[in-house]
Amino acid sequence: MTENDAVRAERFASGKQVLDSIHDDPGHNVIDSLADIAPELGHQIVAWGYGDIYSRPGLEPQQRQLVTLGMLTALGGSEAQLEVHVGASLNVGLTPQQIIEVFLHSSVYCGFPRALNAVGVARKVFAERGLLPLE
Repeated sequence: MTENDAVRAERFASGKQVLDSIHDDPGHNVIDSLADIAPELGHQIVAWGYGDIYSRPGLEPQQRQLVTLGMLTALGGSEAQLEVHVGASLNVGLTPQQIIEVFLHSSVYCGFPRALNAVGVARKVFAERGLLPLE
């Protein structure tokens, strides 16, 4: 193993620890789904996205997930990723009410259609986790 290979493996291992602490099966399924077609993309999501970026000091996991939910809502067309991150947001301690508040707040900046799409995704995740109706 070269030094480059060792650094690459270390970054992946570091990112995998972060990924494991945030995501449940849907998050891992995204990485697994890339193995036969784009394994390097899966590697970079884990090593760079989680190992280098998500693990940085300055923001707590809940804050990072709030930003992620807002960004994915604003992007639109990212419902599959939004589904994974609604679950991750619950995993790091955000409440369903806080998640819905993100989408309400997002509607001001990116419009009702994108906020409604995001709420539809949240409804699915909340239902799967037995969190509906919200109180």
